Amino acid sequence: MSKHEQTYRIRSKVWIENDSGSVVFGLGRVKILEAIHRKGSIHAAAKELGMSYRGVWGRIKATEERLGRPLLVRNIGGTAGGGSRLTPFAEALLEQFVDVHHGVVKEADRLFVGSFAPDEAYKKSSKP
Repeated sequence: MSKHEQTYRIRSKVWIENDSGSVVFGLGRVKILEAIHRKGSIHAAAKELGMSYRGVWGRIKATEERLGRPLLVRNIGGTAGGGSRLTPFAEALLEQFVDVHHGVVKEADRLFVGSFAPDEAYKKSSKP
């Protein structure tokens, strides 16, 4: 396949930040919350994601502080064992962010397909 026959795609990243530019929520937090939801604990989620417990907990805590709302209900040890589950707020946040992200990606793809033509750019740059 020659350079002129290649297929191109656009990529974009979406996240929410506060007024001071600190990340509040993004795809990393999505992955963390989804893993906690699947695994039922921060420790198991961290292990699945290849992250430290402290790293996962730090991101959750930072997001909770920046939003002023809890993301997890934590159960401490005991005979039944500990664990964590998402709050209804976290579930809604996760769903809404994923919907927005999919919308942004879909719109970016639509704009890209409708306006990006490398051959046309080449023709314009080749004119004397």
